[in-house]
Amino acid sequence: MSEATLIVEKTSGVASLTLNRPRQMNALDWNTVKSLASVFRELEGDKATRVLLITGQGKAFSAGGDLEGYRSLYRRPDDFRRFLEDFFALLDALERSRIVVIAAVNGYCLAGGLELMLACDLAIASSDARIGDAHLNFGQLPGAGGSQRLPRAIGAQRARDLMYTGRWVNGAEAERIGLVARVVPADELTTAARALAEEILQKSPAGVASAKTLLREGLKMSLEKALRFEMDLVHEWATTHPDAMEGLAAFAEKRKPRFL
Repeated sequence: MSEATLIVEKTSGVASLTLNRPRQMNALDWNTVKSLASVFRELEGDKATRVLLITGQGKAFSAGGDLEGYRSLYRRPDDFRRFLEDFFALLDALERSRIVVIAAVNGYCLAGGLELMLACDLAIASSDARIGDAHLNFGQLPGAGGSQRLPRAIGAQRARDLMYTGRWVNGAEAERIGLVARVVPADELTTAARALAEEILQKSPAGVASAKTLLREGLKMSLEKALRFEMDLVHEWATTHPDAMEGLAAFAEKRKPRFL
């Protein structure tokens, strides 16, 4: 990992990862994708890390892929395929992880940056954020899950609007259409993201991970199968995991739960 590319900090259960290529608007070139994957593997192995905040240095969360670099990469089809596979694997790892990943979206979040945001569990945006698909503005197509995660996040009609027109939305509109969970003034973004992380840290670690599994896997199934999946997982949770009974005991005893 190059320190010039990523800045990683860890404090009491929360890791903060800052994309640090401000001159390139935190473009997600192949080296950056590899660095992100390497850092995330390390964090996944650290059981003390339960929440990851991802943000960008400067005026952008990430303005997307490295368009200048693509001019060379497109001429090397095998390498381009490997790049796509690496990007896919990174975002899939974020979604499947026990860690809750929060995107703190400052400034521009476009194309590949949007795809990174969509793979996070939650997104909180500054009011001056500028968020959009933007691929078609330069004759490109989303290749890191944008065409599939975007309609699942905001519905097909709104996804088509953003994809076909390439337009950007500000933080307020992003919140209104369900693209981000919350919007805050720009100077409050870091504090608000940290506060959200602290809320999550108060919950059962295993419970949060199981809730993440319910949401992720259930969305891949029919409603009937998803409801059955929920029933089975909840039965297993309630009858085998100590945190389930600890929560009930804490409620009865009017105290704060002491989760594992």
